[in-house]
Amino acid sequence: MTKRLEVRTPSLSQPVQYLSGGNQQKVALAKWLALEPRVLLLDEPTRGIDVGAKAEVQTIVDQLAAEGVGVLLISSELDELIEGSDRVVVLHTGSVAARLDGDEVTAPNLMRALAGESSGASESAEAVADGEEGAS
Repeated sequence: MTKRLEVRTPSLSQPVQYLSGGNQQKVALAKWLALEPRVLLLDEPTRGIDVGAKAEVQTIVDQLAAEGVGVLLISSELDELIEGSDRVVVLHTGSVAARLDGDEVTAPNLMRALAGESSGASESAEAVADGEEGAS
């Protein structure tokens, strides 16, 4: 797992607390991947890490999704959502406010959805709750 995730450490016995923030994130991800999950819930996986480590973590997440792992990404960073998502569901006060799929996942559409404006890409909460085919 250390090789797969390219964790940079002087030795495998190095305490995680002494690794860089990006390598700490990779170790946390490695722990979950060791369980061979079918779905990962990642809440702000790149928060507080440098640009290089952020790109590495995003690449790992992309590879996992390509391998068939379902990835639910929660992020406050628009670029991370746009670059790393096939589908974005915007929640507002506990309800689905909008859903953007594929080419609809753009900065302008996402900003409209976050502002509560209708963009034509919205969907009712019932369709998401009903487990519409292909929802992830």
